[in-house]
Amino acid sequence: MDLATLLAFAAAFFVFAASPGPDNMTIVARTISGGAASGIAYGAGTVVGIVIFLVLAALGLSVIAAKMAIVMTALRYGGAVYLIWMGVRLWTAVPVVPELQPVSGGRGLLTIFSTGIALNLGNPKMPLFYVALLPNVVGASLTPRHVGVLMAVILVVEAVVIGGHVILAAHARNLLRTPRIVRRVNRAAGGVMIGAGVAVVATR
Repeated sequence: MDLATLLAFAAAFFVFAASPGPDNMTIVARTISGGAASGIAYGAGTVVGIVIFLVLAALGLSVIAAKMAIVMTALRYGGAVYLIWMGVRLWTAVPVVPELQPVSGGRGLLTIFSTGIALNLGNPKMPLFYVALLPNVVGASLTPRHVGVLMAVILVVEAVVIGGHVILAAHARNLLRTPRIVRRVNRAAGGVMIGAGVAVVATR
């Protein structure tokens, strides 16, 4: 696998990862509402889901994954319901400035992380993306070494994309200094999360 192939894969994956969608909206909303750790936890979950699909694609199981309609649908709807529920909670939450807002514990972060995994495993576009991309950019055959290299590229690209969204959202969060502003931002973030959940449900 030469450098040109890796660059082509990185460019295609960057466009895929950075394009507006439920995941990036949720990362921003989670960071604003719960801090950088919350946004990173969700982003890390999405990366795990992406890597799982890469391994499935390398093993030639993408078509099977694409046809696992019941499992994928259950994961997608479960994750979407959680996003909508969190959005409603944000919308109705009592406004608290970030300095006084309790930091999410390990259990809460694990739940957010798991939601990121579930939504990506239930995303019907993921296996189709790999089915279309890998044969055309990388080739039909992937060795374990190829998978490792592609995984490294994915991690670098996702670190840039997720890190950028978290940094921007964290800067916005630092502007929260009064309960009135916090309420407005909570409702905006809650609306985004509800919209992201609805968008996930509407995905076909």
